Amino acid sequence: MIAGEDTTRLSRERAGIFAAVAAFSLWGVLPVFWKQLEDVPALEILCHRIIWSLVFVFVVLAVQKRLGEIPAIFRTPRVPILLCLSGISVGLNWLIYIWAVNAGRVLEVSLGYYINPLVTIFFGFIFFRDRLRTIQWVAIGTAAAGLALQLVEFGKLPLAAIGLAISFALYGLIRKVTPVGAVAGLFAETLVLAVPALAYLLFLASAGEGAFLSGSVRRDFFLVATGAVTSVPLFCFAYGARRLRLVTVGITQYISPTISFLLGVFLYKEPLARIQMITFACVWTALALYTAESIMVARRSVKPGSSL
Repeated sequence: MIAGEDTTRLSRERAGIFAAVAAFSLWGVLPVFWKQLEDVPALEILCHRIIWSLVFVFVVLAVQKRLGEIPAIFRTPRVPILLCLSGISVGLNWLIYIWAVNAGRVLEVSLGYYINPLVTIFFGFIFFRDRLRTIQWVAIGTAAAGLALQLVEFGKLPLAAIGLAISFALYGLIRKVTPVGAVAGLFAETLVLAVPALAYLLFLASAGEGAFLSGSVRRDFFLVATGAVTSVPLFCFAYGARRLRLVTVGITQYISPTISFLLGVFLYKEPLARIQMITFACVWTALALYTAESIMVARRSVKPGSSL
């Protein structure tokens, strides 16, 4: 009986790891997708992403016969308010991401998502009174020192990276206290954003300035596909997160910014100044400290024979 349970658990973990790796890999190669729409303004791409994500998720919920989850979201007044806030946070994150990629700042996108876990634990300290262990404080301080070096050297901070990290950390913070599943939650969030997004797209169309259906079938295809490229990684992540320990999910999340970093350096040939490399080194050191300490804490908390 125990052997059978172990086999089932290992099977679930393998499936979870595969799904999590797939999710973060897909997120990592997203810059390649957004580069196909370089000739479309970031705000217009964002509006299409919202509308087509709403359509895609609606179809998924209909196929899975889960549309009944949607009315339940709006029965508790607190939940729609939280989803409005999370929708705004993720919408801002999407906008910064698209703009940064198409402005030739893929490396900054990578830095933002490397920083994100550290911002998340700092927000936990601020908003949930989580106690930060010494190594966590050291990790946050090391990353902050790396950013400060850029401020001293260039007279400015990598604002796109900081904006991505903060907006996604806020999104995670709000979703943490919102009792809604990933798929139904994404539908509600995009539904909140859909009205202004659709109004803006209709305005562009009426002025003859919209990119959609303006003569390029290829561009139309990529605009419609924004719904799938937004939703599929989230579905994979939700599937994997339910089957893995948080520390495992935490390690796999570095796949995404690593792929983006490699794309920025080797595919898009973005300049990487010495001080920027030092900043990345500080952040990588911080993440190594944070991850190693998280693994040690997790191992002390699990039963013998169990896996991370």
